[in-house]
Amino acid sequence: MHTTVTVTVATEDAAGRLLLAPVGIATPHQTPVRFTVEGAPFSLVGEAGTGQMAALIAPRAGTPVTLTYDYVAGGPGYAEALFGHRPNRYTIAADSLVDGARRIATADGGEAGIAAVAQDVAAKFTYGHPERRFYDGHDHIPDLACGVAEGSCVDINAYLIACLRAAGFEAGYVTGYFFPAEKHGRCDDMHCWVVTRHAGVVREWDIAHHLKLGEPVIRPGLNPKPGERVALAHSMGLDFPDAGIRALKLLAEPVWLDSRGRTAKTLPLIQRDRLAGKATDERRRA
Repeated sequence: MHTTVTVTVATEDAAGRLLLAPVGIATPHQTPVRFTVEGAPFSLVGEAGTGQMAALIAPRAGTPVTLTYDYVAGGPGYAEALFGHRPNRYTIAADSLVDGARRIATADGGEAGIAAVAQDVAAKFTYGHPERRFYDGHDHIPDLACGVAEGSCVDINAYLIACLRAAGFEAGYVTGYFFPAEKHGRCDDMHCWVVTRHAGVVREWDIAHHLKLGEPVIRPGLNPKPGERVALAHSMGLDFPDAGIRALKLLAEPVWLDSRGRTAKTLPLIQRDRLAGKATDERRRA
């Protein structure tokens, strides 16, 4: 089975800016086998700490840029670099958060400890997209010891990763697209999820989807909300020296990049198509 994702960005406001876009990563579920850019020339740049590559695209104003990602089913697993902890403002846990996460995890230990941390994190959030995020203005992930914060998948998973690593567990942050079943191959923006590894067992967690569905018990697994996802990149606080970028929060949708290394959101059109291998080959020959 092939999955093809196309991402189209309008360029009327390019104004000399570049686009930075991920090229896709392998997971246990899918492997990227093709990445193309139509409408503009591009080069590849490397992320300094994880070895990931990204496309640096030079659009022409008024000519849309379309990125195409082809994936095949099955894959080698998550990259080892995904589990590495590179300290930055999106990954460093406040001291009080460290103490709390360790107490929660050690009460059960092992896989049960991971589940206990995930459940505790879920109890600290309601799902939403606040104008001000709970970690804005901090150089670390603060402890949400009291009350409940509003947060998106990005916010919730940043907190979850900080807690898991503080408790001594291997964990990684994955960004990509999620295509809800009811939208029939369309989505509006990026999504992210968390991967843990303990005693060689890899599990995936999506607290945001549990909260959106009103499911109080957090269980491992990719799709508590029916749909399909593809992985594009991983980790937080990314450095692309050749593009002049340092400590980029994350990379999923293409982002605008100006001459000073500052990024800004795009509003891409995102679409997914699934075809059996033979049908995909026939479409390409057409």
